[in-house]
Amino acid sequence: MRGLVKEFRSFIARGSVIDLAVAVVIGTAFGAITKSLVKDMIMPPIGLLLGGVDFSQLAIVLKDAAQYETLQAAIDAGMPVLRYGVFLNTVVNFFIIAFAMFMVVRTLTFLEEWRKKEEEDPASPVAPPKDIQLLGEMRDLLQRLVDRGDPQERRPSK
Repeated sequence: MRGLVKEFRSFIARGSVIDLAVAVVIGTAFGAITKSLVKDMIMPPIGLLLGGVDFSQLAIVLKDAAQYETLQAAIDAGMPVLRYGVFLNTVVNFFIIAFAMFMVVRTLTFLEEWRKKEEEDPASPVAPPKDIQLLGEMRDLLQRLVDRGDPQERRPSK
């Protein structure tokens, strides 16, 4: 039993499981935000433009519709109701989430391609400035003189 608990702890502590848990929590919060955006911010102006339509109240009562004054009364009575307005809200919500996910994936793909391009084609080394090149040549000439060991060339002439 202890081995199972230890194995479970190591499984939970792995990065991918924790990342998945964080993604689920953030996804749930994002879903709630987009649902509110659609229901409370996008659909009311559209409904106003279409003559004051409340999309959440668009429905068809399938049985005995005439005996119920409101949609809620039919729902409370257990009548079969096609709530196509709620469905339209859900479709708009889906497209907003799908577009947001598309933008995230597009950005990640761009960054991955950019990183691969940088790895495959590193920037060519920049040539050192002219004064640094001259100093390097002087160093090499002095080193050759020292390596020869000729005392006449090491002394300055009078």
